[in-house]
Amino acid sequence: MGSRVQEPISDHHVGQRHLDRMVMLSDGVFAIAITLSAIEIKPETVPGQSLWQAWSIPLLVYFFSFLIIGIVWMYHRRMVAHLRDIDGVGSAINLVLLCVVALMPMVNRLVFTDAAHASSITVFAAMLVVTFILLAVFLGYLAFVAKLAPDLPRSTASLWLIEMMSPMVGALAVILYESGYWVALSLVIVVYTVLLLVRARAKLRADSSDS
Repeated sequence: MGSRVQEPISDHHVGQRHLDRMVMLSDGVFAIAITLSAIEIKPETVPGQSLWQAWSIPLLVYFFSFLIIGIVWMYHRRMVAHLRDIDGVGSAINLVLLCVVALMPMVNRLVFTDAAHASSITVFAAMLVVTFILLAVFLGYLAFVAKLAPDLPRSTASLWLIEMMSPMVGALAVILYESGYWVALSLVIVVYTVLLLVRARAKLRADSSDS
């Protein structure tokens, strides 16, 4: 039984081990972030307040956090499913992404419990911008720079990249709106419209290449 210890380990096997460890860590952080969202459900009862009034905001925070984290996880899962290996740079980008994901429950609670302050909306939008930038950088590096997903068509990877940039541009527009930078906001809206058009063309190209 111990004879297998003497067998050499292939580079592919080593790479698969690294990839498996990254996936396990990532899924663990996503799961913990969702769990923290549930822990953040802290209704504050006030005399004369109904049960729904006490629970509505905490439940809204939880479901919204679950939705955002779930969307990020689905993008992440779709990318990782095409990887054959992971290197140090890709692992570092992934760790930074996970760091931001773990902060989502706290930021979402800040937004819904401190909605009277415009800064809380700005903080939330900034978190979305950073999150989707990191997702786009992660995909761009793995697919186009390190080329660790050789079976993923470039047209499909480009389409996914545009999809990740769209929420980022939308969140950036919210920041500019709250800050009163109307000229910059107009430019962002133009960029967002162009992104939607490019996405439509990229989707048509990806569909035609698949067929």
